[in-house]
Amino acid sequence: MNSSTPSSDDARPHRPEALFFPNQRNTREVSGGRALYGALRSNESTRKWVIRSAIALVVGLAVGLLTSDWRLGGTFAILTVIGIAVYKSRRESEIPRWRKPAAAQRKTEAQLKVMKQLGYRVLHARTVPGGNGQIDHFIVGRRGAFAIDSESWDKRLPLRNKLEQLYHGRFNKNERIDEALEEAKRAEELISAELGREIKVRASLAIYGPGMPWDSHRLRGVDIISGTKVRKWLRSGRDRLTESEIEEIYKAAERVLPPRY
Repeated sequence: MNSSTPSSDDARPHRPEALFFPNQRNTREVSGGRALYGALRSNESTRKWVIRSAIALVVGLAVGLLTSDWRLGGTFAILTVIGIAVYKSRRESEIPRWRKPAAAQRKTEAQLKVMKQLGYRVLHARTVPGGNGQIDHFIVGRRGAFAIDSESWDKRLPLRNKLEQLYHGRFNKNERIDEALEEAKRAEELISAELGREIKVRASLAIYGPGMPWDSHRLRGVDIISGTKVRKWLRSGRDRLTESEIEEIYKAAERVLPPRY
């Protein structure tokens, strides 16, 4: 009887192929360096910042060599990192890459990123159960809950209100207004039922392209707003919601308005 204690390597279970290739038993599958490389590859955010830092370093070195002033090179390197970060933040969309939103939706989404920093909660591209359309942007903040549909129309045609009818050139757009109102009302009903109390969802149509004689104009229960004035319009709400109410409405909307994609 052998009283020697088996080594830790022998005590570990081996894969079946190790029985036929014993020399592979003591070979580590992944070295420390390769493991670190794999971790970096799997971390998308880390890879982005490594690439950005490399670009900034090249710019800084180039400026430093050309001007013989390394402080100026360092300044340009920092500005390069900031510039790339700002550019990427404006280009990136919360909607999956394979389902890029329309240009109008992207423009509104870019404005809403600023509102999120002020405590507003935002959902993009949500379906409305029981309805036929979608809400492009659902927002809830201190001034209330809002449903925004973003549209890009021909800038060559004028936009006007004629006897409670919205015309884009000679084309009547009331059908589109009614759709936006129906979507907001349906969302209002679903969220109210989910919370067990009544809430209001303000409907709007953000239009890009044609010039408007107003920043926002209420027509048939829907706010018609200039696409570039979305943030200003959101601050015009009359409700006063607390932080807990904002979070409560946001979570309810997330449950009852499923994502489109």
